[in-house]
Amino acid sequence: MRTFSYVDVMYLVAAARWTLALTSTAFVGSALLGFLFAIARISPIAPLRWLVAALVYIVQGTPLLVWLFMIFFGLPLVGVSVNPWLAAAVAFSVYGSAFLGEIWRGALVSIAKTQWEAGASLGLSTFQQLRYVIVPQSIRIAIPPTVGFLVQLIKNTSLAATIGLVELTREGQLTAAGTYKPFAVYITVASIYFVLCFPLTQWSRSLERKFDGAR
Repeated sequence: MRTFSYVDVMYLVAAARWTLALTSTAFVGSALLGFLFAIARISPIAPLRWLVAALVYIVQGTPLLVWLFMIFFGLPLVGVSVNPWLAAAVAFSVYGSAFLGEIWRGALVSIAKTQWEAGASLGLSTFQQLRYVIVPQSIRIAIPPTVGFLVQLIKNTSLAATIGLVELTREGQLTAAGTYKPFAVYITVASIYFVLCFPLTQWSRSLERKFDGAR
C-alpha cells in the first residue's frame, strides 16, 4: 500500500484539466442548443413553442445521470458505439441546453413589449429586432444566471465518473483505491473543485449587484 503523496495531488490537479475540457465542450453545446430553444420558445408558431416546451420539461424532469446512462449504454443497443467522452459531452449538452434555454428565454421575455414595437416601427424584421434591440438588452440580464449555471456544470461533470471517464472525480476514486486514504483524497478533490468554482461564484454575484444597480 502506498501513501497519499504530492505526486498523487499533482495527478488530481492534472485530471482537473479534463473536467475543464468537458465543461467547456458541454457549455458550448448547451449554449448552441439552448439559444435555439430560447428562440423557439418565443416563436409566434404555436406548435413549435409547444414541442420545444415539452422537450425542455422532459429534460429538466429527468436526472442527468439517466441521460448519461441512456446515451452511453443505450446507443450501443441500437448499433451506435460511443466512448465515455462523447457520451458525457452529448448528455451534458442536452441536459444543459434545457436550463440555458429557459434562462435566456426568461431574459428575452423580460424586455418590455414596447421595445419590440419600437423596432417594428423602424421597419426592422423580427430577426433584426432580436439582433439589434432585444438580445443586446437581454444579455445584461442573462449573464449572471448563465455564470451560475456554469458553476453547476463544473460540479455536475463529476457524474461522468460513473461511465468511466477519467476526470477529477474518477481520478480521485482511483487514487483513493490505490492509497486507502479516501478522506485525504476527497478533501483534495473538493478543494480543487472549490478553487475552480469559487471565483466564478463571486463573479456571478458581482455581476448581479452591478446589473441590479444599473437598472
